[in-house]
Amino acid sequence: MTGKRRRARTLAFQTLYEVDSAGHDTEVVVNHLLAKEGLSEENAAFVRELVGGVIRNKEKIDHNIKDLAPAWPIEQIPIVDRNILRLAIFEILLDNKVPVKVAINEAVELAKTFGSDSSPKFVNGVLGSVSAHANR
Repeated sequence: MTGKRRRARTLAFQTLYEVDSAGHDTEVVVNHLLAKEGLSEENAAFVRELVGGVIRNKEKIDHNIKDLAPAWPIEQIPIVDRNILRLAIFEILLDNKVPVKVAINEAVELAKTFGSDSSPKFVNGVLGSVSAHANR
């Protein structure tokens, strides 16, 4: 199950990245990626839930990023890192369906795969602050 969930998170991240970087329609992007991937209906629903949650709560999520990473204006955070953070912050602060450690680990794995050499450390640092904030 973990591999399938990780793949679903990866597709959610890829959707968010494309929407953020190219301005493409969210539904078109998610449908295209899901058609290529052939995930189970349950995992396809998980992708849609993650993407929809981030899109609906983007302003609130970005506000959290600004508060917890004040040295980095949101528009200056690399697109990869920004969207990994959005996805993880949604899971940690708003969705609450997975343990915080799982959400952070999954985000760091995405950063290792898609980000720069400094991405995993940056993502882990910001999410550590988010985690402390969430546990208050």
